[in-house]
Amino acid sequence: MADSLYTRKDAAAAPVAALLDWPGTAWLARLALAAPFLVSGLVKLTDFNGAVAEAAGLGLGLPVLVAVAVIVTQLGGSALFLTRRWCWLGAGILAGFTVVATLLAHAFWTYEGPDRARQTATFLEHLAIVGGFAAAAALTHRDSHRRGGSA
Repeated sequence: MADSLYTRKDAAAAPVAALLDWPGTAWLARLALAAPFLVSGLVKLTDFNGAVAEAAGLGLGLPVLVAVAVIVTQLGGSALFLTRRWCWLGAGILAGFTVVATLLAHAFWTYEGPDRARQTATFLEHLAIVGGFAAAAALTHRDSHRRGGSA
């Protein structure tokens, strides 16, 4: 009876294993994780005045320079993250950016009541994104070494 249960479990897991083994899955997963940064960078690039206003609205000095740095970080970090060879670097850039942006824009400890709960949830969502970058970089690095490539 144990054999039949194990066989059914294996059969149920086979489609998931096939999806995970498909070479495009890892890249599509990285694309999904990078998508908010790609879109944000493109929007800021096409509406540069809005990007400058956003930086100024956060009270950051030199908002033009900040807007340029954010665009380069979001688009360049995403491009690196989508490669196998430089995934680790792109992940680090985007994770670092996310930490800084989250501390600046979602400092939940400065809010009260329902706003504090919303900001805390957003803060934790961004923390999860940082974890996603770390996991993606680690898995890409491991996969690269298994295939005999360089990381």
